[in-house]
Amino acid sequence: MADQAKFAEMAMEHMPALYGAALRMTRKPADAEDLVQETYLRAYRGFGSFTEGTNLRAWLYRILTNTFINIYRAKKRRPQESDVEDVEDLYLYRRLGGESTAPTGRSPEDLVMEHITEAEVKRAVEELPDQFRIAVLLADVEGFSYQEIADIMEVPIGTVMSRIHRGRKALQKALFEFGKQRGLVDRGDGAPAPATKGSGDRNGGAA
Repeated sequence: MADQAKFAEMAMEHMPALYGAALRMTRKPADAEDLVQETYLRAYRGFGSFTEGTNLRAWLYRILTNTFINIYRAKKRRPQESDVEDVEDLYLYRRLGGESTAPTGRSPEDLVMEHITEAEVKRAVEELPDQFRIAVLLADVEGFSYQEIADIMEVPIGTVMSRIHRGRKALQKALFEFGKQRGLVDRGDGAPAPATKGSGDRNGGAA
């Protein structure tokens, strides 16, 4: 059992990372601040149930995720489930850290990713349904294992693996569409590809 008097000493160092995760979940700084504040309030109240020596970071992320799902997502009152269709065999997401990239050679998807801006990547991630977005962010941004994500989201590990897989496929599809819009890949309709801008605009948005 943890002593509540130790809460600040043990938990506050994780606040910057939790705020970053909250911002990716809520998409708005004010909502992210509220979510982190509510998370720490709940964590403090329940700190007596935390077992010292176990993963405090994962415990805090579980509270953060559950608070988002139960409070902030509920406010949207919109369906969260979404089927992800099969997409073209362009594994663009490998460049985002989801999968390893071939150490040598320049594949077609590498060339496409050179022209995909950080703002477009951010938009693709933000448009994922929440259950996919959270699983992908916890795995590929926060670095949690499948089992840790299963504990955080309180779902079976198979569900976590499915959500991460489907989330990555959705990102592939979104980035492929960005590539088509910018004329980086064949649009498949017989129309000539529009001229692409130079690489100078590649950093036009911050992630």
